[in-house]
Amino acid sequence: MNRPAIGVILAGIALLVAPLGCRPAPVAAETDVSSPQVTVLIKETCSWDGATLPEYPAGQPEVTVLRILIPPGTRLETHHHTVINAGVLLSGKLKVISEDGKTLDLHAGDSLIELVNEPHYGVNNGSEPAEIIVFYAGVAGEPITVIDHEQSHKHD
Repeated sequence: MNRPAIGVILAGIALLVAPLGCRPAPVAAETDVSSPQVTVLIKETCSWDGATLPEYPAGQPEVTVLRILIPPGTRLETHHHTVINAGVLLSGKLKVISEDGKTLDLHAGDSLIELVNEPHYGVNNGSEPAEIIVFYAGVAGEPITVIDHEQSHKHD
């Protein structure tokens, strides 16, 4: 697969996502469905903090989709993503905090374009597990997430 193919893959992911100026969009309540419906959840050229997304890296594209469960009261380690990624919080609540102190509060149904190469962490301050599906547009053989050990307890 060549580099332009990643754009095709992400265009498919974009069908899941709504143009809202770098802010997550709440998902509307389901209605009676008698024919297929497509709802754009988020479609952006920037991450949730407003930073412009980087170019796609060179190399063999590799798409990864993760289902992440975060127990109540859990703080994730500070980390950064090396590639563009987008997620949808299926249930629970999640607060994302960037290295510079910016925060994003997510509730079930919210979507986001994650930070790229910017240290951040998530906290589930809710009473139920937070479940999020995240799509990564990576390169085969390269990491999609890196733990930032020096930063892991900053902002505690």
